[in-house]
Parts: sequence; structure tokens; C-alpha cells
Amino acid sequence: MSNRILVTGGTGKTGSRVAGLLRGKGLRPAIATRSPAEADQVLFNWRDPGCFAAAFAGIDAVYLVAPTDDFDSLGVMQPGLEAALKAGVQRFVLLSASSLEEGGPMMGAVHAWLRAHAPQWAVLRPSWFMQNLSEGQHCSPIRDEFSIFSATENGRMGWIAAEDIANCAATLLTAQAIENKDYILTGPQALSYDEVAAELSEQLGAVIEHKRLTAEQMAERFRNNGLPDDYAAGLASMDVAISQGSEDRVTANVEAITGQAPLSVKDFIGLNLARWQA
Repeated sequence: MSNRILVTGGTGKTGSRVAGLLRGKGLRPAIATRSPAEADQVLFNWRDPGCFAAAFAGIDAVYLVAPTDDFDSLGVMQPGLEAALKAGVQRFVLLSASSLEEGGPMMGAVHAWLRAHAPQWAVLRPSWFMQNLSEGQHCSPIRDEFSIFSATENGRMGWIAAEDIANCAATLLTAQAIENKDYILTGPQALSYDEVAAELSEQLGAVIEHKRLTAEQMAERFRNNGLPDDYAAGLASMDVAISQGSEDRVTANVEAITGQAPLSVKDFIGLNLARWQA
């Protein structure tokens, strides 16, 4: 592949890590952002077609991250995807989710669009991010309330670190050739929130409790955190699916793609203890 790679969501959880890994390979990725301030950053907004020509000029591969404030991912992204193809982009690596099947809602629709239109594509479908505990919606409740709130009941997830997702993306963006397919990505174990809370309690020396909510209560928490109604309801429904076993699986795809074993929840917590210490 060429050195010309555009990283959308380039300042986010996975995008920033993808960019760092690409730089480690001696490449100079273009970092897409709404507010470019550095030499390697380019103006990009999925809702602003006026920025597409400059952003995709000379680009051969794109790391795709959907906007997080709209349930209609394809509706928002399709004009940009079409502009990318017109500009000559050959390879797309999409960040989706293990819960989203091809042709389904959100990134599932983008997945189907890539199959139909993209010359080369890969879809990464990670299970729940470990960073949800250390940087996302669970961080403050763990630190300040000694609690994790969910509607997952006893459901287990194949927790995965953003670093492992980014490593897969960087590998697929730069490989000489790739298969057009999707990859469900997990860490080495499927664990429930009760089990995660127990590990946090052990390492922090404090009792962390998993507080079990209904789907309606969970959606309300998401809304209180600023998410739109349909997005909040969609996320809460994913918790319900987890309670029914939808994420209780482990795959070997991280090691198959990168040659490296994924990080465990135990080791992740040990590396991030300061995040939850007042």
C-alpha cells in the first residue's frame, strides 16, 4: 500500500492509536479532524461535503470511524464515501462493532455499502472496549461511586483494548493485500460486569459493585450524558442483547491479524489503576 492514509476519528480512542502505529511504521498519516491545528491534520467533517476533495486528495486508504451522535451512520457517511471512491481511494478499514451485523443498523449499513462498492475493504467488529472502563462512561462511576451501571445482567463480553483494535487496523491498512471480510475482535476472555467489578475491587482494594438497571433506566443514563434519544435507546438495547448472550464469545482474530496476543482485562486494569483512584 501507499504511504497516503487518512485516519478519520483521528483524535479519538482508536484513531489516535492507529495514527501512532502508522507513524511507528515510518508513515505520515493524514489525521482527519474538525479543527486542524497540526501540520499532519486535515479539515474533515462527514456533514461538510466542501471538505471532501482536499481531504481525500492523493489518499489510497482510509480508516473509517462513524460519527457517534447519529444512529443513521450510512446516511451521514455515504456522501463522503462516494467522494473517496471518486478521488481514487482503494482501501477502507471500518470500525464497526461485534453487535452490528452486515446490513443492520448504524455501521452495519456502512459494512454492506463497502461490500457493494469498495475495491478493498475490511470491517473490524470489536467487542466492548476496555477503555469504556478507564476513559468512557464507566470511569467516573467507578472512581466516584464505586459502581458500574449496566442492563447486561449476567451477560459476558469479550473485552478488548483499543490498542489491539488499532493494531489490527494499522496492519490491515498497510498490508500488501487483504481479504474483503469482517473480523470479530475480542480479548482473551469473555467476562461479565460482575467479574470485571471483582477484578477492579481486587486491584483497587475497594469494593466496586455492578449496579443492574433496566433497559429504560440505562437509556435514561445515556440521555443524561448527552446522547440523542434514538442513540441512547440503541445502546441500551445492546445491553439487553448482552444479557441474552450475544457477546459471550472469544475469537483468535487479533493474533491472526497482528501476530500478537491481545491484552487481558486483568493486565489492562493493572496498567490503568490511576484512572480510578481519586
